[in-house]
Amino acid sequence: MGWTIGRNVRIDTRWATINADAIRRRAAELVALAPDVILANGASAVVPLLQATRTVPIVFPVGTDPVGAGWVESLARPGGNATGFMGFEYSLSGKWLELLKQIAPGVTRVAVLRDSTQSSGIGQFAAIQAVAPSLRVSSTRSMFATPARSSAL
Repeated sequence: MGWTIGRNVRIDTRWATINADAIRRRAAELVALAPDVILANGASAVVPLLQATRTVPIVFPVGTDPVGAGWVESLARPGGNATGFMGFEYSLSGKWLELLKQIAPGVTRVAVLRDSTQSSGIGQFAAIQAVAPSLRVSSTRSMFATPARSSAL
């Protein structure tokens, strides 16, 4: 494309710790630079950026559940200023339950373990719930919280 860093392309990078205020400051700094696009990795970066701008395009390289997290309106039509890629399709989660039932036909109850500190996973649980009745299985969501970890912005 003929792009050369420092000549006709500029890349600004911001790193932040697990401190939410620091992450919000870095997001505001990036938005203030008026970039053409922002690449954001992880929920701890995407959410503050979406709060800081609704006009600068935000691209996330991997999102577990961008619809459930509220980053996009739908997978077919993201709307807004965020778009990106998912690690896998929600409907695969229903297949997990089908496979479990094939391996252990006597299973009638399952618990789905989900990290309550992450907004992702809502779509996956919905896919499991949708399949469960046809397999005569009841599903329960179990929540846990992980300790905070460092993030990049």
